[in-house]
Amino acid sequence: MSTPSRLQVLITGASGLVGQGVLRACLASPHVQGVTALVRHAGGLPDGVRAIVLPDFTRADALGEQLAGFQACFYCAGAPPIGTPEAEYRAVTLTATLAVARAWASANPTGRFLYVSGAHADPDSRFMPLRIKGETEAALTALPIRTVMLRPGGVRPVAGTGTRHPLLKPLYLFGGPLMTLAARAAPALVTSNAAVGRAMIELARMPSPPAVVECARINQLAADAGG
Repeated sequence: MSTPSRLQVLITGASGLVGQGVLRACLASPHVQGVTALVRHAGGLPDGVRAIVLPDFTRADALGEQLAGFQACFYCAGAPPIGTPEAEYRAVTLTATLAVARAWASANPTGRFLYVSGAHADPDSRFMPLRIKGETEAALTALPIRTVMLRPGGVRPVAGTGTRHPLLKPLYLFGGPLMTLAARAAPALVTSNAAVGRAMIELARMPSPPAVVECARINQLAADAGG
């Protein structure tokens, strides 16, 4: 695939912890021409970001040509692994993701689908979130488009971004400074949401991006992009 000099990008999860940083990176990048957010509810997006409202992501096939015209989809939506029952986690992580990916692939057969997975995702894992993330990766890889799985470890929110989930807010409030230090000392374990965004842009522009990108590589790509 020959990618254009500037990308049209579709983002999901733009209001989440990871998605906020990815959206900021896209808006700041000279390589991104336009950003559209697939959202469940209208409102709350920065100026210049177009919205496609779809209350139920499992019905993404109904959007048809609304999903056409993109070079990359940055899929950042998901459920928190802490406090989410397995059935709900599977519905959000696997069922909804695959529905959007299939519809997007049909509308953009030469595009790239970049999915924010997680470190140690494995369909055979004993840990529910890692197992379902691994199953999602396998399902996405089977699609007839180029897919890239990003596997960050801990994700640090940059200034002005954060989590909406009550159970996770204390973790990021009190653990934020430690995560900043860890990101510098152990880039294979911790990254930032902005770094994930910069890495996604670099991967979307590559002629042949890798199928899986671990945390250390995410940080390296972000640094190479100027962050």
